[in-house]
Amino acid sequence: MVKSLQDTTTLSNGVKMPWFGLGVFKVEEGSEVVESVKAALRNGYRSIDTAAIYQNEEGVGQAIRESGIAREELFVTSKVWNADLGYESTIAAYETSLKKLGLEYLDLYLIHWPVAGKYKEAWRALETLYKEGRVKAIGVSNFHVHHLEDVMKDAEIKPMVNQVEYHPRLAQKELRAFCQEQGIQLEAWSPLMQGQLLDNEVLQTIAEKHNKSVAQVILRWDLQNGVVTIPKSIKEHRIIENSQVFDFELTSEDMGAIDSLNEDRRVGPDPDNFDF
Repeated sequence: MVKSLQDTTTLSNGVKMPWFGLGVFKVEEGSEVVESVKAALRNGYRSIDTAAIYQNEEGVGQAIRESGIAREELFVTSKVWNADLGYESTIAAYETSLKKLGLEYLDLYLIHWPVAGKYKEAWRALETLYKEGRVKAIGVSNFHVHHLEDVMKDAEIKPMVNQVEYHPRLAQKELRAFCQEQGIQLEAWSPLMQGQLLDNEVLQTIAEKHNKSVAQVILRWDLQNGVVTIPKSIKEHRIIENSQVFDFELTSEDMGAIDSLNEDRRVGPDPDNFDF
C-alpha cells in the first residue's frame, strides 16, 4: 500500500521512483514554473516531470536549487523531443537538458513520442547514457504495445517506464497488462483528463462517499492500479489537495465503477497518428 508522497515503486533496475509527482506540461517558464515546483517540493513532493519541449527546464532547475532539498532526495525526469531523435542528436539533447536544469544527472530520461524510423536510434543513445551512469533510469513515453515490442526486439536494455495518457476514460488495459508482464512501470500523464471528468456523476458519488474530491478519487485509482501519476497544477492549494490521496482506499466496487467509465477516449494525440 502506498502510504505517503515519498513512497516509491522499484523499477526493473532497482531504482526507486516516487509513485506521485508534479508534472509541469504547459507551465510557463519563469516565475510560474519556479513557484509551482517550489510549492510542490515544500509540500513533500520529491518527483518533478519536465521535458525539453515544455521549455521550462531552467525554471525547474532554479526551483530545485532554491528549495534547498538535497539532490539525491529528488527524482527528476525529462524527455527528448521528436526533432532530436537520433543517436548523436539524442545524446546532445540530453546534455542540453542537463545544462538547462543545472544538474549532473537525471533520474529518468524518456523518448517523448515514438517517431517512426527514429526512436530505435534514440533508444540506443539512451542505453549509452545509462551504461555510462549518466542517467539512473531510461524509458519511453506514448508507446503502444507494438512500439514497445519493436524497440525491445533490438534493445539491450528494456525500457523501465512508459509514460502515457491514462485516466478513467482511457484505461489502457492491454497496455497496462503488457507493461506489468514485462516489468515496465506505467506512468500517467493527463490523469485528470484535463479537468473533463470533474463533473462525472459516478466519480462524484464515490468522492462524496469518501469525503474526497473527484480529482483525489481519480489519482487514488491510478495508484491502486499500480500506475505512477504526475498531476499538474500551478496553484499551491491544488498541489497540496492532489497529493492528499494516501489516507483513504477505494473499495473493489469503487474501482470497478471507475473502470466501467473507460471509452478508449483520448484528449491528447494518438501515438499511431501524430504529425509533429
